[in-house]
Amino acid sequence: MENHGFLPYALILLLATVILVPLAKRWRLGAVLGYLGAGLLIGPSGLHLVGNTEQISQISELGIVLMLFVIGMELSPQRLWVMRRSVFGAGSLQMAITALAIGGIAVAIGLDWKAALVIGLGLALSSTAIDLQLLAERKELTSPHGRLGFAILLFQDVAAIPLLALIPILGSAHENTHGSDAAIAALRVFGTIALVVVGGRYLLRPMFRVASQQSGTPEVFTATALLVVIGTGWLMQVAGISMSLGAFLAGVLLADSEYRHEIEAQIEPFRGLLLGLFFVGIGMSLDLRGALAQPQLIGLLLAALIAAKAIVLYAVARFGARIGNAQSLALAALLAQGGEFAFVVFGLAAGNGLLTAEQRDLAVIVITLSMAATPLLVRLRAEIAPADKDKKAAREFDRIDAATPRVIIAGMGRVGQIVARMLNANRIPFTALEADPEQVDFMRHFGNTVYFGDASRLDLLRAAQADKAEIFVIATENPEATLRTARLLKRHFPHLKVFARARNRQHVFKLMDLGIDGIVRETFFSSLEIARGVLESLGYDAATAEDRVQRFRVHDERVLANQYPVYDDDAALLQTAQEARDDLMHLFEADAGEDAVEEGDGAR
Repeated sequence: MENHGFLPYALILLLATVILVPLAKRWRLGAVLGYLGAGLLIGPSGLHLVGNTEQISQISELGIVLMLFVIGMELSPQRLWVMRRSVFGAGSLQMAITALAIGGIAVAIGLDWKAALVIGLGLALSSTAIDLQLLAERKELTSPHGRLGFAILLFQDVAAIPLLALIPILGSAHENTHGSDAAIAALRVFGTIALVVVGGRYLLRPMFRVASQQSGTPEVFTATALLVVIGTGWLMQVAGISMSLGAFLAGVLLADSEYRHEIEAQIEPFRGLLLGLFFVGIGMSLDLRGALAQPQLIGLLLAALIAAKAIVLYAVARFGARIGNAQSLALAALLAQGGEFAFVVFGLAAGNGLLTAEQRDLAVIVITLSMAATPLLVRLRAEIAPADKDKKAAREFDRIDAATPRVIIAGMGRVGQIVARMLNANRIPFTALEADPEQVDFMRHFGNTVYFGDASRLDLLRAAQADKAEIFVIATENPEATLRTARLLKRHFPHLKVFARARNRQHVFKLMDLGIDGIVRETFFSSLEIARGVLESLGYDAATAEDRVQRFRVHDERVLANQYPVYDDDAALLQTAQEARDDLMHLFEADAGEDAVEEGDGAR
């Protein structure tokens, strides 16, 4: 097989992945464990179908580099500021306590303080790739433990920058070099980082501007993105720093760029495959023979790592972030493993003489086993203590102490913000409610008064003084939440004039069932504006285009009213829709005929 290049390896990789990943998902173990199992099966510890894993490791490293680049692009300063309490509060607390606990154990068993510091900080990191994948698979990204977990992972990714920069400095000091040599090493590290940051700030946007202008060759844009990632990575590697750090910094520099979304779109098709290859590479690197040679030591270290991190995570979530018991357990099970950054950290530490090769290999085995165990821990936790049974909110609703409002707005998204701006400009007192805590923090960052609370709860409506208000605007994005709020308002506050945002015609019909009169379809009027512009661009004069749009609006509203009595009858609804299309065509054809007659009269 060695004489046929990489192709047989690729076939074996794909075959093992195609078989094991669907099986793992069918058994509800998650795709991550399937990838790990595929790597273990075909690697040196399994069937040994891939003897030389060096090529796989090189390609897998590219997967890590691109993954960190994408993570870096998520770290815009604005997003960090909105999540600052969770990121820098819970994140720093988790990392500091975990590093102290694990580093203290390392010192107690005889390691010097530099090695203990690196081990403590390295093992405090969790696997962003595995944890986000598991949260996405289980649809728990927006859950309390999902949001807190993402914030902690975000801080760990940020903290990895100084950690990777610190290792070469500690390594220089470890070699007992002169103080001047250590200072030079430190200056080289920080100088390279400064060069990447400053150079990237002034060079990246012009590069992507030129690449984006090559509209006939979109692959130039993709090549430019790869050039930036690999180029900054190579520059870091030359300076003795991790290549992954360079890619991560490149992503951070592009987080606020206008080209960010286009770059993500170009990379997204490869992201899943490369992450899968990364997990396969971890499975292949798992040295079961080494683990079986000293099972008691490996088992003890694995149990100690998971237990120490789980205890710290539970305490941070339960007493620091004040989320519920089941959600805290969910977070502990999710983030208790070691992370992919630790491979880079310990590899760099061994290269700088802070760890021996045996210590590095032992740490890699324990981390890999902890990553492989994570899907099982999450599944076990879900069976024992389901997070959805935890009724306590991740954050207490705000106490509303505003003056009596004339208007109450529920939902401060795209629609609610515009309504609020109009009311504010006309000095009309209103109270704004929003159920998404991140959106509340975002709005407050820009000086807006918004209260965190669920408008479909009667106690909150009473606290907002709905009994004294005149108008209630339901601008929430979730149709079910809109209906719950509307039902509550009609039952307990019938005096209120209600304006409700509707997603589509079916949503309109259900609101009409509740007796809501002020219903506005969220995309209807903006679509009419687009249609008017299209007609004008096609040669219609402004008056004719406006007349056609208004005729369509009146016709569609009449059709909506006619369909309401039969909206739950599919056959009748289909028939009325067809009749409406025919009527509209005849209406505009008659208009066209009248226009032709008028033009003929004018010619005479």
